[in-house]
Amino acid sequence: MNKLIIYTDGGSRGNPGPSAIGVVIKDEKENTIKTYGEKIGTATNNEAEYKAIIFALQKAKLLLGKKKAKETEVHVKMDSELAFKQLTGEYKLTNENIQKFFIEIHNLKTEFKKVTFEHIKREYNKEADAALNKALDS
Repeated sequence: MNKLIIYTDGGSRGNPGPSAIGVVIKDEKENTIKTYGEKIGTATNNEAEYKAIIFALQKAKLLLGKKKAKETEVHVKMDSELAFKQLTGEYKLTNENIQKFFIEIHNLKTEFKKVTFEHIKREYNKEADAALNKALDS
């Protein structure tokens, strides 16, 4: 396995409000390896999206181990257009919290061979969305 595809989603009920993240880690053939859904306390929607990406990269590194992570390409798919455009440099980062999350993601990216991001429509992110909603409802 030299490639992981990770679907991430973060959301809050209220903005800010009670928040959770959903992460689905898949192999290159889109077979699910692991699904996570966790409450993260109070956050904005954008903060939750970033926390989902951070959580996903941390879990991917743990699943692979340090040596294997360095040989693995990670493709992160998200339905947050704002986070995607911020992570790819199209939009500037003005929020201090988001800047910290951005730096953390940048540092985590160095643990892998390559990390890329893709914006997808919400209907293609149903598993990560379901995991986050299950966590919020629990």
